[in-house]
Amino acid sequence: MTKEGQSMSYDAIIVGAGHNGLAAAVHLAAKGWKVGVIEGNAEPGGAVKTREVTLPGFRHDLCAMNLSMFAGSAFFAQYKNELIAEGIGFAPAADCFASVFRDGTHLGVSTDLEKTTGAIADISPKDAAAWRAMLSEFGSDAPHIFGLLGAPMPSAATAKVVWKAWREKGTGWLYDTARMLLASPRDFLDARFESVKLKTMMAAWGLHLDFAPDVAGGALFPYLESMADQAFGMVIGKGGADTIVKAMVGVLKAKGGELMLGTRVDKIITAGGKATGVVLADGRRYEAKRAVIANVHPQILFGKLLDQQASRQEFDRKIAKFRAGPGTMMIHLALSGLPDWTAGEALKSFAYVHIAPDLEMMSRVYAEAMGGLLPAEPALVVGQPTAVDPSRAPDGQHVLWIQVRVLPAEFSGDAAGEIGGRSWDEVKEAYAERVLDIVERYAPSLRRKILARSVFSPVDLERENPNLIGGDNLSGSHHLDQNFLFRPVAGYSRYRTPVASLYMCGASTWPGAGTGAGSGFMLGKMLTK
Repeated sequence: MTKEGQSMSYDAIIVGAGHNGLAAAVHLAAKGWKVGVIEGNAEPGGAVKTREVTLPGFRHDLCAMNLSMFAGSAFFAQYKNELIAEGIGFAPAADCFASVFRDGTHLGVSTDLEKTTGAIADISPKDAAAWRAMLSEFGSDAPHIFGLLGAPMPSAATAKVVWKAWREKGTGWLYDTARMLLASPRDFLDARFESVKLKTMMAAWGLHLDFAPDVAGGALFPYLESMADQAFGMVIGKGGADTIVKAMVGVLKAKGGELMLGTRVDKIITAGGKATGVVLADGRRYEAKRAVIANVHPQILFGKLLDQQASRQEFDRKIAKFRAGPGTMMIHLALSGLPDWTAGEALKSFAYVHIAPDLEMMSRVYAEAMGGLLPAEPALVVGQPTAVDPSRAPDGQHVLWIQVRVLPAEFSGDAAGEIGGRSWDEVKEAYAERVLDIVERYAPSLRRKILARSVFSPVDLERENPNLIGGDNLSGSHHLDQNFLFRPVAGYSRYRTPVASLYMCGASTWPGAGTGAGSGFMLGKMLTK
């Protein structure tokens, strides 16, 4: 700790210890920079945390659970040996995700192609063939698409990806890919499949971001997640999602980096239009010789941590209008046993079970939430981590991870007309009961197995992590006007800001939300070229 009036110096200071900030810190430290990471909370990780929030011995992923993006990331590929040495562990799921339907059936994706296509063929032999064809195309398309997602936007690397794709795949492929990037989930899926159930199963992934079936730009994630899970499977963290954070912190410290927890940054210091350091809430000051990197929401960075500047007025105005995505509720259950799904015992082995049984329901829940109403039938992602990793609970017992998708941060009423109150603190327990009622339509008597529960409303999630404004776990809508070149605002998609030596990373920046650590790693590489 520095003495009063004395300043400690780093090459780079990272504000916020989310996984993107840690990825940047690890890479900079590996390149010889003296790095300090400062996190206001008592533990690092941002939205990637695991905690016993119900009963002792039951480990719940507080927000993020699926670590497939991290396991397939360029950051993990480069630092794999060091991360393994620090204890990182993954638990693979052969049965990745499924959707349940109102008629008591289900459809899922497993790494066994015959198992997946056999279930699809029972509904539509034509669609089973179309699934195989899509998977075959994915094998040659994936390197180009993931190359695009893994390059700064825009950049020479992006141009090289497009050039290579054109050379290998032709102009027609570029047009088809551009159409997919702009398409809605419904339009993309209608053009390829006939089965309503198959289209519903894939479209559910759009709601993990903020794409209802008819929102432009929403086709990419359902396509990528479905095909990637079929080709590679899904992984979760061994013992909890925080395995990646613990390992990253270990690598950072092994490379000489420092992590300071429990005291937030109060202000970013500037001089001559350049970021030069930070002041902590307890008065400590730290100098940054080369860079200050903010792994925080842009509205926090420019609305709270920086003094207003007349020269930045237009930029600040655009940041203030950066739209949040929908809110989220998390319900964590300690269970005596897994849910008894009416659609079949086979569902007990899936990592994710989506309760979003038709496209009309997905459109309705989105419209209700965007209209400021508590949805009558929210979309649910039911995670069954102990079906994949039994170490997260005592022997024979389980944890259940329920993510309630597409909720309003603030609301004026209830679409079902049943719940009173105008704040989440007033209604969260009643709304959690609605969620459990919905789960019990597909898994009767779930409540009999509940040993304890913990509910995090959208407001609670923001209290836990201020970057999740209004419970938005995306750190900003991914609609087309806030994605690609426009994330977070046009002209600043390459992590720089109008303040020299001040950079942004995290879910609010390209390539957006998820556990892939892409923005932090890309920024780290750009600063060390």
